[in-house]
Amino acid sequence: MSARCLAPRGLEAALRKIGDERYHHLHPFHQRLHSGGCTIDEVRAWALNRYCYQRTVPLKDAAILARMDDVELRRIWRQRIHDHDGEIGDAPEGGLRRWLVLTDGLGLDRKYIVSMDGALPAVRFACGAYLQFVRERSLLEAIASSLTEMFSPMIIQQRVAGMLAHYDFITEETLRYFDHRMSEAPRDADWTLHYVKEHARTPQTQKAVLEALKFKCGMLWAQLDAIEHVYVNGAPAPGAWAPGTGVTEPMT
Repeated sequence: MSARCLAPRGLEAALRKIGDERYHHLHPFHQRLHSGGCTIDEVRAWALNRYCYQRTVPLKDAAILARMDDVELRRIWRQRIHDHDGEIGDAPEGGLRRWLVLTDGLGLDRKYIVSMDGALPAVRFACGAYLQFVRERSLLEAIASSLTEMFSPMIIQQRVAGMLAHYDFITEETLRYFDHRMSEAPRDADWTLHYVKEHARTPQTQKAVLEALKFKCGMLWAQLDAIEHVYVNGAPAPGAWAPGTGVTEPMT
């Protein structure tokens, strides 16, 4: 990036270019997952490890919320925590409980999933790095790291259509997490993009938000690297989930 300051439209174009080149819809594992090329155990491995990331999202949002001095900002941002955590009781259930509907449908033990005991070390490290990023970088960078939500509707559409078409053990009910994200993610992305364009008005701050988005894309990519390496090309680390464990009943 040059030393000149981009106009808001130019900054948005640069952010979207990062998504076009680096978002994890391009990862070979996701392409296999969406095209029906994964075994049920590979799908289980993805869903189990992805829960570790899902669990990190409201923690990330709470860390950002705690850094906001402006009450209006806090009122807007806290909706994200509500979306993932839900309410006490059964409804609204929130994204975390909806993700557990998916892992339930894959025959995985819910207590085992929630414990995250089976998550890969690399996935844990990636999620921890994300929390550290939003706690230590500037508030603008922390907010900008959430801009991957600009690209999530695209991957959700691919995922839902592909998985329903190719896997007989997947149903619309088990994928209901994604129905809600199709409205939540664009709402959040629109607000975040507007905020970033309003507050990144120098070459330095614009470079920072672009790098924040690159970091987040890399963090998401790294999780899939680990899942593919272990469950497609290798063997689980000691203590990580292995096919045949943590399953409540065989899938038919």
